[in-house]
Amino acid sequence: MSDFNTFLNEQLKNPEVKSEYDALEAEFSIIRAMAEARRSRGITQEQLSQLTGIAQSDISKIENGNANPSIKTLQRLADGMGMRLKLEFLAKA
Repeated sequence: MSDFNTFLNEQLKNPEVKSEYDALEAEFSIIRAMAEARRSRGITQEQLSQLTGIAQSDISKIENGNANPSIKTLQRLADGMGMRLKLEFLAKA
């Protein structure tokens, strides 16, 4: 992972790359939070699928950044993990 971080840090020195990377921060944040929540509960994607009725393949797509889930879908996923969804609007730094 260190090689990737080194590569990423080097790429982020380019203002265009940095701008695009920053624009995706919210999406990456949601993906990371969902996957971490599922793992912290000790739930597999298949188990979460059974708990929510959302196809395992769709959960995988969300966690891999290949889907754009609705808030309703995120709420169903949170409910399936015994959690609640909280969204915030924050001032830009």
